[in-house]
Amino acid sequence: MRQFTAVVNPAAGGSSGTAALLPLARLLREAGAQIDTQYSRSLEHAGELARQAGEQGHIVLAVGGDGIAGCVGGVLSGTDTVFGLVPAGRGNDFARALGLPTDPAALAEVLLHGTPKPIDTIEVESAVHDRTTVLGSVYAGVDAVANRHANTSRLLRGAASYYAGGLRAVVMWRPAAYRITVDGVVHERRGYTVVAANSGFYGFGRNIAPGARLDDGLLDVVVIQHAPRRLFFAMMNELKTGAHLKRPQVEVLRGKEIRIEADRDIPYGADGEVDATLPVTVRVQPGALSVLC
Repeated sequence: MRQFTAVVNPAAGGSSGTAALLPLARLLREAGAQIDTQYSRSLEHAGELARQAGEQGHIVLAVGGDGIAGCVGGVLSGTDTVFGLVPAGRGNDFARALGLPTDPAALAEVLLHGTPKPIDTIEVESAVHDRTTVLGSVYAGVDAVANRHANTSRLLRGAASYYAGGLRAVVMWRPAAYRITVDGVVHERRGYTVVAANSGFYGFGRNIAPGARLDDGLLDVVVIQHAPRRLFFAMMNELKTGAHLKRPQVEVLRGKEIRIEADRDIPYGADGEVDATLPVTVRVQPGALSVLC
């Protein structure tokens, strides 16, 4: 029978990480599985807990949102440890890409009887940070600014924080000149953002890269070029369905190694948590993580 270690981010989704785990843990134990719960003090601590559990041969569950999913999954990338996800955060975008259910009984069925599947991960390298690994996407531009606003919001939570943060970011944004190198080929563009996507979803369910696949060995690079602000807001609404790809201002490139540079200190983020400035280089790591989904 399977043995799990659940690494919980108590702050995810307003302390919903613990609440999401309780009924799931009961179902897992009733089915004969063993589950050990570890509460993290920080993302760094969560990574340490995940590494230790993996060394003991446990299936490691990340309980929380995209931040802890990316942290735990990143630490386990390139190892033999099986990774599972219990979505309990604000966005849960990577869980959405995996097609995971939120109902405890359905999720327990996946964790108990699902077959581990190899998926790609993303190595992130910059001049000011050590190399790290994330799962979903790396995004540089107005969306990183919006995410920063959302993460620091004290008045709003959930989707409202993303929408308010996005509005504030767009109103203050001025177009950036990007230099995007995809597998050695340089593309110079001017606009709002560049997203290197392993998973299609980010920013609370926005389907920025509908063609992205978790197991194809490639990253989809979505470039939103300069447009009037009113048109940009229209494109943001179209992200729910993927209709934004029909816009001439939206371009999709694909490759294994992408370097993103800009004419000023543009922030970039990854899986909702990493907060740094360009330049950054990202590389796909094919089949590096074994996931229950």
